[in-house]
Order: sequence, then structure tokens, then C-alpha cells
Amino acid sequence: MSIQVPEVHLIAGTRPEAIKLAPVARAMRSAGRLAPVLVASGQHPSMVHQALAAFDQVPEVTLSVDRETGSQSELLTELIRHLDALFAERQPAAVVVQGDTTTTLAGAMAAFWRRIPVVHLEAGLRSGDLASPFPEEGNRRLVGQLAALHLAPTSLAAANLLGEHVPASSIIITGNTVVDAALEVAGRAEPFDDAAIAASVDDAASGHRLVLVTAHRRESWGDPLENILAAVRQLVARHPDIRVVLPSHPNPAVRAQVDAGLRGVPRTTVTGPLPYAQLTRVLSRSCLTLTDSGGVQEEAPSFGVPALVLREVTERVESLSAGCAKLVGTDTARIVAEATALLDDEAARLAMASAGNPYGDGLAATRTEQAVASLLGLAPPAEPMPVLDSVHGPEMSLTACGSVA
Repeated sequence: MSIQVPEVHLIAGTRPEAIKLAPVARAMRSAGRLAPVLVASGQHPSMVHQALAAFDQVPEVTLSVDRETGSQSELLTELIRHLDALFAERQPAAVVVQGDTTTTLAGAMAAFWRRIPVVHLEAGLRSGDLASPFPEEGNRRLVGQLAALHLAPTSLAAANLLGEHVPASSIIITGNTVVDAALEVAGRAEPFDDAAIAASVDDAASGHRLVLVTAHRRESWGDPLENILAAVRQLVARHPDIRVVLPSHPNPAVRAQVDAGLRGVPRTTVTGPLPYAQLTRVLSRSCLTLTDSGGVQEEAPSFGVPALVLREVTERVESLSAGCAKLVGTDTARIVAEATALLDDEAARLAMASAGNPYGDGLAATRTEQAVASLLGLAPPAEPMPVLDSVHGPEMSLTACGSVA
């Protein structure tokens, strides 16, 4: 008689969620103790499918939500309605939600109401400010009240949870699965759809320096983005050997602002959102990244790429403490000064590049599978991630700017 393997639903509504859940699904399939079901919630279904494709995976379930006003309340209501129906039909043994999106909150609430254990992947991130990032800070605090198992990416995230009186027995430090994801796809050398990006990467391989710039968060739109674009113009003018790649947000107004701000600027390539494998490849070959992305902050240290964070506050303070990232905000003069200091002083750049990755060692998905299996009584408790002094991608060279063997 065959043994029924418990079904675990992994809920993804956005591209970052899909990227961070893909290694978990793979680890569960490999171990064979759990049956992972990847669910595209319907928040950004095409982006979820695209992100999973980078890992040769597809959602087992894709929900279709009705959206007319585009409001958060409408989205949350629709997501809960559809997820509740799915959980009623398939009755998963546990539900895994990731991060702090509207999908994350909806998945946690729908599962909690049906008394299904909620597993929070990337638990414990806190900025301490409900207004920044908004509404993510509120979402993750609410999920923290509902989860049965908190998978903290770092010791600081675990300390945040303990400070909120979350029982220590329900917390495990796993590392961040985005490190697993980045290391998996970076070495594939996926071809670029855009010939200009391919040329920029090839230039980096032949001695020129590549700089990746991302400014996607809503807080960066408008005047902050204008300041960032002004900084890019100045950096290109000051450093004739750098090549800049800037994947723009798909919002038409944002793309128009980026195109206008960088029109005619040499050695600068503006593109639409890049598939994850291509974005990771650009990052891995970069000398420096200017970014407001939480994911890039986590991924860059795996490739020894210093990150200047284009935000006034970040919940990912571990990279700041480790020295592999620096918070610079969106003031043009400061961005230019901090970037120039690294571009003009290789020793300073290498000091940041060699600081190590506080976010993981590439084994977070394995620990996550073990922790969920333990929650369901199928395995002993998982061993937490050890404290690491330095974590780099395999065969990484820090002697050349942005080089990865």
C-alpha cells in the first residue's frame, strides 16, 4: 500500500516570491517527504510563470483574480477568496508564504482561518517604520502573528522575532533561499535577448567595468528617480571605462522618465524587466550595483559585488553591518561621491567585495524542507545555518572587477 505524501502549498504572487520559493519546491521534490504544490496566486501571474521558468518549473495551480479598481483591499479580498476555495478543495498539510506581499498576507490569513499551519519564509525582517516600506512592513508583522513556523534568513531577523515574543521553538535560521536561487542560475550563461546588454557584458569580460542600476520601488519614482538618473549621467561622464545597464520598471510613466533622463548618454543600456537568469548574470559580472531592490541587496554579496542602496532606510541591515553594502539614499551628489570612491579606489571596492554574504550559504532550501517536514512530524528538527565569516559563490575571483569564473 502506497504512503500518502502530505501536500504543501507554496504561494507565489510576485516574481521575487517565485524566485525564492523555486529552490524550496526543488528541495521538497528531491527529499520525497513532502509534495510541493506551487500556486500562482493571480497577483502577477505572468511574472510568476516567467520567474519559475528560469528554474525549469511551472505552477501546478494558477488562480485568476478579478481586479477592477486595482486597490489593495480589492486584491486582498480576491486573493483570500480564491485561496480559501483552493485550500478547502485540496486541504494542504501546510502553507508556505514568502516575504511581505499582499499574496503573503492573503495566504497566511486564508490558511490560518482553516487551521492549516502557516510557514513564513524570510520571516523577521523589520524596518521599524510602518510607513517604509509600505505596505510591506505591516504585512510581514501581521504574518508574524499567524505563522506556526518562522524561517528567519539571518540571526538579526530571528532576534527581531524573539523581541516580539515569538517562541524560540518556532524559529529557525535557514539563510535566504534567494542565495540558493542566484547561485543556481548564474552559472548557466543564459543568452541575452537584448544585443546591447550582451555587448555590455562582453565589454566587462574584456576589461571594461559594468555597473547595474535598478530603481523599481514606488518610493523611488518621481524626483528620487530623477536624482538617480542624474547620478548615472555624471558617473558615465567621469568614468569612460564603465558600462551601465538599467532595467526599467514596466510602468509606462517610469519608463518614459528613464528614457528621457538617459537619452543620448553613451555606454548606457536601458531595457525592460530582465528575466531572472539574465538579471543575475548581469549582476554577477558587475563591478558595482546601485539598487533599491531588496533581492539585489541579498544576491550581490554572493558574487562579490558591492551594493550602494538607493533608499533612506533598509530592513536588510545585515549587509550594512557586514560591509558589503552601503545606504546612500537618492541624493545625486552622495550617490556620485560614494560610487566614485569605489570606482576610483580598487582597494576600497575589494574590501566591500570580500566582506562575505550574511544572507546564506546556498543551503537554505534544504533547511527549509527539513524544517517543514519536522513541523509535520516527518523528520527531526533542522540544524540552523551556522554563522559564516565569508560566503562567496563557487570559483569566485575577487581580483578582477565583477569577474566570476
